Parts: sequence; C-alpha cells; structure tokens
Amino acid sequence: MPPSPDDLLAHILDETKFLVEDSARTDERSFMTDECRQRAYARSLEIIGEAAKQIPSSVKEAHPEIEWKAMSRMRDKLIHHYFGVDYALVWDTVASDIPKMRLALQEIRL
Repeated sequence: MPPSPDDLLAHILDETKFLVEDSARTDERSFMTDECRQRAYARSLEIIGEAAKQIPSSVKEAHPEIEWKAMSRMRDKLIHHYFGVDYALVWDTVASDIPKMRLALQEIRL
C-alpha cells in the first residue's frame, strides 16, 4: 500500500525539521568542509523531493503556495548528478528555502 498524503507530509516535515535544527548549529563555511553533514543534507533534500513527487495532485492543487515542483526538481538534480553535488546550492536551499517551506507545510491540514 502506498504511503498516505499524511505520511508523505510527515516525512517532508521530519526532514525539514532536521535541516532547520541542524543548520542552526553550523554556518556555510563549516558546512562546506563537513562531508558527513553535506551528505546528510543532500539525502534529506532527496527524501523531501521524493515524497513531494508522490503527493496527490489534489493536495498540490489545494496548496499552490507550496513549491512542490521545486522540491522535486532539487531531488532530481541530486539524484541524477552522478559525478558531484553542488553543495553550495544545497546550503543555499537549506538556509534560505527550507525554513519558509517548513512554515508553509505546517499550515497544511489534510
């Protein structure tokens, strides 16, 4: 049985919580030299993107304020870029986009 929209949203919120809380304990310079943290953030963004792809269209249409496609595109960039990841882009996404996205997602009631 595929995950429910509630389960998918919970996965996204779980990953955004990790990213917001962990990124508050570091800065870009430290992040760029911490391979474990880089990989963890990239993996979280992949999970967010994969879950976003599976959210039903009816939910996406009901919540156009959420950048569902941007989540999916980031996942695709990370998954299909086999010979390196742009960790500056990962940091920018986590530092700039994820906190706002998390707040918007917390308002969704399915």
